[in-house]
Amino acid sequence: MASIHDNPPAAVRAELDALRAALDAEIPPKATSNLLIATWNIRSFASLTRKWTATGDDSPKRDLRGLRAIIEILSRFDVIAIQEVKGDLRALRDALAFLGEDWAFLMTDVNIGDAGNDERLVFLFQRSRVRPSGLAAEIVIPPEQLQDTGQEVLHEQFVRPPYAVSFQRRDTTFILVTLHVLYGDRETDRLPELRGVANWMADWARRSNRFHHNLLTLGDFNIDRQGSPGHDVFISSGLTVPDILINQPRTIFDDPGDPDDDAFYDQIAWFIVGDQALLDMEVRSGGSFDFMPHLYAGLGLSRTSVSYRISDHYPLWIEFGI
Repeated sequence: MASIHDNPPAAVRAELDALRAALDAEIPPKATSNLLIATWNIRSFASLTRKWTATGDDSPKRDLRGLRAIIEILSRFDVIAIQEVKGDLRALRDALAFLGEDWAFLMTDVNIGDAGNDERLVFLFQRSRVRPSGLAAEIVIPPEQLQDTGQEVLHEQFVRPPYAVSFQRRDTTFILVTLHVLYGDRETDRLPELRGVANWMADWARRSNRFHHNLLTLGDFNIDRQGSPGHDVFISSGLTVPDILINQPRTIFDDPGDPDDDAFYDQIAWFIVGDQALLDMEVRSGGSFDFMPHLYAGLGLSRTSVSYRISDHYPLWIEFGI
């Protein structure tokens, strides 16, 4: 059986070299004065076929070739919020084994029930760059707020409770809140969770700003596009997506030329009150990374097939100066 530590076949080595070059061109290097934060919904990040290239009979389709590419992308950031990590941690454990002892993770337990989809929320981070600073909690809505009679108000707890962890980079403390909003059968099914997290975050931002903590939310919010009901609810209490991320593609199925196919699922956002950001870090750069041109070339795989080996979402990232 092949191992993640083995020397890859020549074709995979060439592919990884091309991927590294593309990452070098798009994502800033780690430096003393910066902080690189990302969010990535890695499709059904669970088990792994320990072959370099999975065949049609293999299950799962995620193979060592795909996982090495995922690891290369993850390694470019200081801390990454990962959604869709499942109960089976084989791929995550192989990734950590390859990354080495300088990397660690914090995660929730699996969400039980059909809607929870056996998913965990995970923060993966490089210990020499950032460290946990004390807080780790799942967000629970107070009973009084659940009793509101509004149609678009949360009446029960989140299907996958948002996960908050505080980190420190040098003298800068920041709290990251990640979540994966319920998709549902229609967009209106998502609105209560979106409104619940927006209101909760607004209250928390007012409290945490007094202690000079930076508060950011990031993850898969399943928002359709700007101007949609979901997007309007998301920004209703002051959550703001930085301009640099607004027009970035989110999924491998996006059609940039179609204004009605502008999925805003993944977000990194914080609060702006008036013209003042409740954030003590300077935004330097950001974007999403399109891995599709660099991986599984020449194998004739469809985008759907690649999505089960890598993901259907692009990683979304932002660089701060500190």
